Amino acid sequence: VFVDGQEGTTGLRIHEYLAARTDIEVLKIDSDKRKDPAERARLLNAADVAFLCLPDAASREAAGMITNANTCLIDASTAHRTVPGWAFGLPELAPGQRDAIRASKR
Repeated sequence: VFVDGQEGTTGLRIHEYLAARTDIEVLKIDSDKRKDPAERARLLNAADVAFLCLPDAASREAAGMITNANTCLIDASTAHRTVPGWAFGLPELAPGQRDAIRASKR
């Protein structure tokens, strides 16, 4: 699991939850490389699950870096909430939404 934006409030909280789990490997980016697009892309594509804890524009940019179709991407921003092909993470939103979330990689 990789948290892009692990230095921000949301990223820190997610990182805390993940750190308490012994069954999850958390990929970390060195603080001096967190703005390095190549290193971020490498980690985003290496992760089975990636959390985007970034402002909207940065989240769109990060999502565009992912070429690994198997990476499950969870975006904490508002950037992709209404984008076709992305499942909004509110299971109560509509009938079938829970199944859409379960099946989605985005």
